[in-house]
Amino acid sequence: MGNEEAVPETKGVTVEFMATVDLGPEIEGMAGRQLRMRRVTIEPGGVFGPIHDHKGRPGLVHILQGTITDHRDGVATDHGPGVGWPEDRNTLHWLENRGAFPAVEVSVDIVTQE
Repeated sequence: MGNEEAVPETKGVTVEFMATVDLGPEIEGMAGRQLRMRRVTIEPGGVFGPIHDHKGRPGLVHILQGTITDHRDGVATDHGPGVGWPEDRNTLHWLENRGAFPAVEVSVDIVTQE
């Protein structure tokens, strides 16, 4: 994170689990893994933090409405609506909604079953 100011904790975020698929029976070597789809709403001024990685949890994001600012490597990048960003083993970031309206994304990732 370098010399950036401290990342605020998560606030103003709602996560709705939409669907999962058990990947073990589908793909050899994927036992204990799920493909997961979630709808994430970040209210104006909301933060999805603190800074976090995606090691072992790759995914993709599509923004349905609003703009989400992705903070990584000291750079703030605005996304939306449309294709957002990939989340891979090199991702270390946090998100915020700097806009005046709720931002909504659909996040699809591979996770370890709980």
